[in-house]
Amino acid sequence: MTLRLFDTATREQRDFVPVRPGAASIYVCGATVQGLPHIGHVRSGLNYDVLRRWLAHSGLDVTLVRNVTDIDDKILAKAADHGRPWWEWAATHERAFQAAYDALGCLPPSIEPRATGHVPQMIDLMERLIEKGHAYDVDGDVYFAVRSWPGYGALSGQKLDEVEQGETDTRAKRDPVDFALWKSAKPGEPSWPTPWGAGRPGWHLECSAMATTYLGPEFDVHGGGLDLVFPHHENELAQSHAAGDPFARYWLHNAWVTMGGEKMSKSLGNTLGVDVLLRKARGVELRYYLVGPHYRSSIEFSDTALQEAVAAYRRIESFVHRVRERAGLPGIGTPSAAFAAALDDDLGTPGALAAVHNTVREGNTALDAGDRAGATAAAESVRAMTAVLGLDPLDPRWLAGSRADDAATAALTALVEELLAQRTAARAQRDFATADEVRARLTAAGISVEDGPDGPTWTLKDA
Repeated sequence: MTLRLFDTATREQRDFVPVRPGAASIYVCGATVQGLPHIGHVRSGLNYDVLRRWLAHSGLDVTLVRNVTDIDDKILAKAADHGRPWWEWAATHERAFQAAYDALGCLPPSIEPRATGHVPQMIDLMERLIEKGHAYDVDGDVYFAVRSWPGYGALSGQKLDEVEQGETDTRAKRDPVDFALWKSAKPGEPSWPTPWGAGRPGWHLECSAMATTYLGPEFDVHGGGLDLVFPHHENELAQSHAAGDPFARYWLHNAWVTMGGEKMSKSLGNTLGVDVLLRKARGVELRYYLVGPHYRSSIEFSDTALQEAVAAYRRIESFVHRVRERAGLPGIGTPSAAFAAALDDDLGTPGALAAVHNTVREGNTALDAGDRAGATAAAESVRAMTAVLGLDPLDPRWLAGSRADDAATAALTALVEELLAQRTAARAQRDFATADEVRARLTAAGISVEDGPDGPTWTLKDA
């Protein structure tokens, strides 16, 4: 089956056909480093990390660019409020974002360009737009003339006469619907020299310049959160096409993480920091929670849903470790056909995880029946599938802090799993007295047992 992706621009799923055979190019709008990251921020990074992994698994050479917006109005305002240099404020929060991506297992991007490092490319883009009659300067400010581009609004569905760019300083614009490409220098603000005077970049300009610098005038996928469709991506598309660049072939947008039905945002005060949630769940468990729903579906955060995700991931993890302890270390095999079909259908992670859990159930059945070969084959398939999702329980990044953390816990796991196997066998023979006795022994030892569709799982009561 060919990978099909939902393209926001055409509002339909399309076969993925890359610009260059054998390669894939992705640009993802990354962090505006004004504050600490919350799970709404990192969800986007995780979704495109899964896309990247699936494309690579499919044999493509993937280049992923994820930018950092390190200069904008909010960064300047917050740095000033805290009495800190803008560049130090931005760098501090850029590191926090990087730590969050790392904690949740995002592969590092091919390159992570900063806006402030690409002013020459922005100047070149503005010069091309002015020369073609699509931009103009007024006293050092440079604006894109929206009405000069007939296709404006095609991505977002905005009607031109209803457009509001959300920009506060509009006095110099020829038309209220125009948007700033470059902002002239103001006292006390950082600035860079241009042919139109010193100033700093507009938000939309920087992404077009950085995307084409690293991926060329035409590339495969432009991704970001749903909130970026307008004005950010609409404006990127308009200025890039107006300059003569084909730009992105596919536009992908992930939905929000919400609380109480509202998008998670600092302005609403309803954010959950990644550092806070990592005290409730391990990084791999939080990743499972965030990549499990379809990327175009909203996630309504709740502690209950998070703990359900934790329990679901631990069932996968428990099975893989049981096989390792009883039959030897399983390698990485091949994903099931159901898993591949789910991901090829617009990155259908819910179906992909259903395929993982089905294989876990089959593997547990084989293991309990003494079929080590069958259990090992299932575990190898599970490892292949979870590796694509960034969730492989035996990935070294996830082994630290897992039950396989050291020799003592490995020994405990082996003993408990052996007792659970005896209990499962007794239940299969309807010898419930023996099954209850085994459970009572485990409970007395401080071990809680939970029966589920994938077989029994256990936890230390004080864990």
